[in-house]
Amino acid sequence: MEPSNTVLPKLIESQLRQAILETFPDADPSLIQLQICTNPKFGDYQCTSVMAIAKQRKTNPRECAQQVLERLDLSDIAEELQLAGPGFINIRLKQSAVQSALLQAARSGSHFVARTSTPITSVIDFSSPNVAKPMHVGHIRSTILGDCLARILRFLGHNVITDNHIGDWGTQFGKLLIGWKHHLDRSALEADALGELERLYRKINADCEENEAVLESARQELVKLQKGDQENLDIWKEMQELSKKQFETVYNRLDIRFDHTLGESFYNDQLQDVVKDLSEKNIATESQGAKVVFFEDVEALKDHPALILKSDGGANYTTTDLATLDYRLETWKPDEIVYVTDGRQQLHFKQLFEIFGRWKPEAKVKLRHTWFGSILGPDGKPFKTRSGDTVKLNDLLDEAEERALKAVREKNPDLDQDAAKEIARILGIGAIKYADLLPNRQTDYVFDWDKLLSLSGNTAPYLQYACTRIRSIFRKANLDETTFLDSLGEDAAFELKLDSDFENKLARHLIHFSQVLDSVLEDHRPNYLCNYLYELAGHYTSFYENCPVLKSEGDVKTTRLVLCSLTRQVLAKGLSLLGIETPEMM
Repeated sequence: MEPSNTVLPKLIESQLRQAILETFPDADPSLIQLQICTNPKFGDYQCTSVMAIAKQRKTNPRECAQQVLERLDLSDIAEELQLAGPGFINIRLKQSAVQSALLQAARSGSHFVARTSTPITSVIDFSSPNVAKPMHVGHIRSTILGDCLARILRFLGHNVITDNHIGDWGTQFGKLLIGWKHHLDRSALEADALGELERLYRKINADCEENEAVLESARQELVKLQKGDQENLDIWKEMQELSKKQFETVYNRLDIRFDHTLGESFYNDQLQDVVKDLSEKNIATESQGAKVVFFEDVEALKDHPALILKSDGGANYTTTDLATLDYRLETWKPDEIVYVTDGRQQLHFKQLFEIFGRWKPEAKVKLRHTWFGSILGPDGKPFKTRSGDTVKLNDLLDEAEERALKAVREKNPDLDQDAAKEIARILGIGAIKYADLLPNRQTDYVFDWDKLLSLSGNTAPYLQYACTRIRSIFRKANLDETTFLDSLGEDAAFELKLDSDFENKLARHLIHFSQVLDSVLEDHRPNYLCNYLYELAGHYTSFYENCPVLKSEGDVKTTRLVLCSLTRQVLAKGLSLLGIETPEMM
């Protein structure tokens, strides 16, 4: 079902915004935010926004917060509001409001989330493998992170356009053309296309280092390709098709789809116009026969000019990315464009965004570079195979499923072969994704098979197992969960009451779901969602151990079954937004 349109945190945020803007009409609305209280003893939610507004106005923040409180009426859903510290506004939900929110969520399937009333169009550029090269472990962070952001944005009602900007043009193709024409093994190409192309590239690259004549031949083949030589174009197109087929194999395993796959070559005919326009506007200037953009007035870029046209007339990544940006702006009219890449490209995107701001100052689009750290092996160095080679992504996924299958067989040896393999697929792929999304994206993390596949701790299998445990409760009760929820309609003679602290903690944590998703999108940090789900599973375990479900009776039993169902729904939806499936059983 779609998220409902009324959710407690959103209602509070709306009322808070209205009270602050009535009190301070000139306040920056972007400063107004509602946060989850990190310490429950202070309440459920907290607003510190008035302190920032007071600082801008150079007035007493506590007095400003008091003025806002005089206009803020949350008496229907919150206890008496508290003014704390230098200007914190603390908000504790009424028990009746929490109970009502739970019942509404159970009836509507809303997951405690409201669709946005102000949808944006977001273009997300992620994954971006190179043609003729197998996808490797380094692609997984961009691919999984970009997909997660797209899923959350779509769930909240935004318009999302995903674009896989593949590397299908450039100097490597000259070498590949030489290899293809003189050393191609057709049978190897049919067996493993990207493996054979990688072998060809390595061979010719080594030959080029030893023999200047081979390097010159590669340059000539590239020039022929760029000028439209039919033979070279046909070979290049075949390389593209072979690569895309193998890319799709990986994406299908990861359950990832793209709206567009517009490679670098798509923008070739636009590059000269970009350079011409930048030159005519005096943004790019000639330097040693090349076209360069200097950043004398930008401290961080002062010593890092950007090359947009080489002295030999060739364009580069910056030129292509400018053409890509312009195309996206004109074609899709986005409110934001998000680039998901590793941290080594920070300088490039700082240059790109600065140049684009000068080139198209009228553009209202928000440009975001969402960067991430590296995956490390147990030795603290970049994750490699034992032989020192790059870990291929398909091989990594194979190993994840194999290890998961072994664990499934140990836990449930009587399970049907096909069922065991399907559970292992879900667990293995999910474990890889979760391990990648769990750390702060800007930090490096150590890849640890034992940890990521563990059924205890903050892992995907632990959360997936929590979902299956809740499903088993309904099976033991001989209840169909959907039928049970349908029985809670408006006419049902049932009163939902939370009598214990364990029920209360679980219920209030469930209601926080929408705020957590907002936080993920604000900072592009899915680890917020991972940690929320892990805490939710912990609250549920405490509730289940202290509040008998199947042995209780009447409205108490129904209330506890509602809590079980809502917890499973939020866990499953949260995992789904991370791109992770949940099996029916484990």
